[in-house]
Amino acid sequence: MKSNQLNSTDNPPAISASNPHTNPCLGHDANAAAVVVRTGDGISYLLPYAQFLYAERTANPALENAPEAPPDKMSIQFAGAEVIVLGSGLKRLEGWLQGYELSFVMPADSRLASVYGALITAVTVTLTKENV
Repeated sequence: MKSNQLNSTDNPPAISASNPHTNPCLGHDANAAAVVVRTGDGISYLLPYAQFLYAERTANPALENAPEAPPDKMSIQFAGAEVIVLGSGLKRLEGWLQGYELSFVMPADSRLASVYGALITAVTVTLTKENV
């Protein structure tokens, strides 16, 4: 019988800031059928790729009035929801979304910006259809 627990002789996988799989904000799975979107207030949404419409990545317009604001903004449109993501390094999120490989997105503490190439500081979800 094989156990999923590590034996004392097993080494845990190395965790590296350069390894995108350890980023607390973004998850990668080449077989993802949906994206789990977690907001800062603890609500979790499961949005299927079959309902993905498009995404737009731009500079965050809030930078004009608040220089400390996150530099990037991404709007992700699904058939029944709009997801707004603020952060830095959102090109990685865009690439995984393009390949239907993004498995989750959630905000993390902004102090991690120097550790990870991509950092999500805010996520909001707006349901766009009634009775969704």
